[in-house]
Amino acid sequence: MNQETQLLWQEISADFLTETALWQLLVIMIAGVVAWVINGALRAYVMRSAPEKWKLGIGGVNRVLFPLTMLIFILISKPILAYWQHTSLLHLTSRLLLAMAFIRLTVYAVRYIVAPGGLLKTLENTISGAIWTMLALHLSGLLPQVFNALEEIKFSVGKNPVNLLMVIQAILTILVTIFISLWISRVIENRLMRAQNVNMNLRVVLSKLLRVFILFISILIGLSAVGLDITMLSVFGGALGVGLGLGLQRIASNYVSGFIILLDKSMQIGDVVTIDNHYGVVNDLRTRYLVLRKLDGTQVVIPNETLISNPVINHSFTERKARVQMPIQISYDSPLELAMQLIEDIAKSHARVLAEPQPIVQIKGFGENGIDLTLSVWIPDPEEGSAALQSEIYLAIWRAFQANGIAIPFPQREVRMIGT
Repeated sequence: MNQETQLLWQEISADFLTETALWQLLVIMIAGVVAWVINGALRAYVMRSAPEKWKLGIGGVNRVLFPLTMLIFILISKPILAYWQHTSLLHLTSRLLLAMAFIRLTVYAVRYIVAPGGLLKTLENTISGAIWTMLALHLSGLLPQVFNALEEIKFSVGKNPVNLLMVIQAILTILVTIFISLWISRVIENRLMRAQNVNMNLRVVLSKLLRVFILFISILIGLSAVGLDITMLSVFGGALGVGLGLGLQRIASNYVSGFIILLDKSMQIGDVVTIDNHYGVVNDLRTRYLVLRKLDGTQVVIPNETLISNPVINHSFTERKARVQMPIQISYDSPLELAMQLIEDIAKSHARVLAEPQPIVQIKGFGENGIDLTLSVWIPDPEEGSAALQSEIYLAIWRAFQANGIAIPFPQREVRMIGT
């Protein structure tokens, strides 16, 4: 344990349950109350009046506003109180507040990069635990001893002697570099996705390419920072090429197909498509797969290679509206013209049916049990489905037929007994 840490704990233990400790605790309590009031007031004012483009920075400030405000108050009070007594407890509190602010800011950045889920919770716990462990080792004076123990564990990588401390430092350096690059790429991606004057597919392609480029540059910087030769990547690139040629053909095909789909604009987010037996709305376009939201709420993940090699029906490729056809049958004894007029009037009165093109009722043929009719209507929102629409129109047609004496036939058989 170094002299500074040893003196700190000696003063805290000597001031325990004395007037000196009580004054320091009073300062800490007042700092906490002042920080809580300022934090609440500034957060309410800024979040209510700040522009949308400042939300990211304001969110980070809100995370560290309480510990930093409290820390500033303590740092101001510390030299004033030092004229009369020890301030070791305030010194210890300031270190704890710095660790809290760093943890909150780091966790906020992780939440901005990583999607909610089990991985996010694991990263938050790991980061918080690592920072608090380092602070505990530092305050206890054991951190130099831990570093010395790690340096004693030595081994060789090729012809270069290394120790465990160097390996841990290299891993942390690369991870921090990748973390910063992912954060930068997410900020740029969010700004790019808000550019309304750029096509959606082009925005997605640029964001994906930009993320890959920034990540690649960050890895090169991280490897250079830890002293590794970047020319070793040529060997890795050759091995990766062999792997793509032998075992990763389908994965590479999916990525290439994804970029082709995004660039040729054959499919965009929000399109209504039919892929194999799946009908729904394109919810997301990724470089490896497409997420299709079906009308029952389920989501289907479809590899991009399937979209290239198999036929895909894009119901909204040229225009958003879609046609819905409904078969209807009436008996031969019913007035045909009246039935067709009733069906057309009912279709025109429905809120989801477009006035142009107009609903059309056509005679499909003369069936075994009755006259087959077809009602064709156009709707502007096919992504909402047509089951409810057809049910409402069929119900209105049933009521109109009942009121006008129009019968809907059902199968009938006439049996004749010969020779009786």
